[in-house]
Amino acid sequence: MKGIRIKIYQETANYKKPTSSQLKETYPLPPYSTVIGMIHNLCGFTEYKDMDISIQGKYHSKYNDLYTRYEFQPGMKYDSVRHQIKAGDFGISRGIATAEILSDIELLIHILPRDECLFNVIKTSFEYPREYPSLGRREDILTIQEVKIVDISLKKLEKDIDFDEKYSAYIPKSSIKEEDIVLDYEYGGGTSFKLPKTYEIVIYGSGKNKKIFRKWSNVDVVYGSRISAIRHSNVLIDEDQNLVFIV
Repeated sequence: MKGIRIKIYQETANYKKPTSSQLKETYPLPPYSTVIGMIHNLCGFTEYKDMDISIQGKYHSKYNDLYTRYEFQPGMKYDSVRHQIKAGDFGISRGIATAEILSDIELLIHILPRDECLFNVIKTSFEYPREYPSLGRREDILTIQEVKIVDISLKKLEKDIDFDEKYSAYIPKSSIKEEDIVLDYEYGGGTSFKLPKTYEIVIYGSGKNKKIFRKWSNVDVVYGSRISAIRHSNVLIDEDQNLVFIV
């Protein structure tokens, strides 16, 4: 099979965890939904294009930074004591909050669209982006270092392969359970995540009470480093001997 391999550098980024509030926590690597959203935005897709993704990378450090936070409740009237901003008859509160920031990020992403006609569209969109590309927050601009269509094959290994110890990856739990991929448990053995990938629109109620929600489909993965692919196991490898963990 073929895939599009992209190497990315970011000076800073926050890949927000949806459950975080006062402290805007970040995932250690961008989740699948964030990467897929970036691809769709750069390509100008107006409807979902099915694709599999592999995400690997590293960051140098993590620190906390302040940002301006705006809060409002639907229908709440402006109160000069409570609110700092007046929007028509309604009030908005403005304050500060804290966000986790990753620095000096390197990402290696493989994209496998189900529709082969999209390969050149995606490749061209990264080579000649229609606007400055970002990943995470809007201000988390990225530098595209490489865009390449690569061959990806399923190989039965004749010997163990050790992953670049500086890099971490999201690995499907099925690969861990089948022991095709192992982690060095001396260094923690990885962290389990349920990462969002796709969603469907769900409508509850009708008329004035109609509410529209995104119902997310999550993927069970392990985030880990010091990764090894075991002899006699079947693993996906690209033409430059990079392991690929597609979801």
